[in-house]
Amino acid sequence: MTSGPPELRIAVDGVRVAEFAALPTLEFGLTIDGADGVEVRSVVLNTQIRIAAARRTYGRADQARLVELFGAPEQWSRSVTSLLWTQTVTHLPAFTGSTAAAIPVACTYDFDVAAVKYFHGLGDGEIPLEFLFSGTIFYLADDRLQAARIAWDTEAEFRMPVRTWKDLMEHYFPASAWLRLGRDAFDRLHAYRSRHTLAGWDDVVESLLRTGGS
Repeated sequence: MTSGPPELRIAVDGVRVAEFAALPTLEFGLTIDGADGVEVRSVVLNTQIRIAAARRTYGRADQARLVELFGAPEQWSRSVTSLLWTQTVTHLPAFTGSTAAAIPVACTYDFDVAAVKYFHGLGDGEIPLEFLFSGTIFYLADDRLQAARIAWDTEAEFRMPVRTWKDLMEHYFPASAWLRLGRDAFDRLHAYRSRHTLAGWDDVVESLLRTGGS
């Protein structure tokens, strides 16, 4: 009897800060089942993670911090839409029946990225996430290696605590934030620091805020 391709069901059931990662990384825990009676040899799992921004409420402080993304609060009924966070590829080892796995997601602190602006702008609560899965399943059927695509509608939802992202960034960048500057702007800023004999970059910014850059 020939076995058909497994129809995988994937749930996201947790998130944690990855230990000993070279870069800020979160790990999302997965539960994968639907391979009953089929020997899965490996899975190439493509994951697109989106922020379902319209699926939570926002206080006034949140709205003020997110104005750059979504505009004034009276515009939010039209402007608050889903945001792409990231896309990953994960290779899963062999299993039969069900298995647990993790998706590592490297996180940037670049404030030119919309997802970072969104995460930073939230005071507390949860971040509604959508996981859209695709990829290829390699499995044995009649002692032959077969391949099948993961169903196009394989999805999951998860609500990540805002505190998880903030704790991650605080671990890697304690009491700090990062701004990316063009080289010309940095050279002018460096010259300003030297000209005014300022000890650090915080002092440069404080001086500019006080004097208007004179």
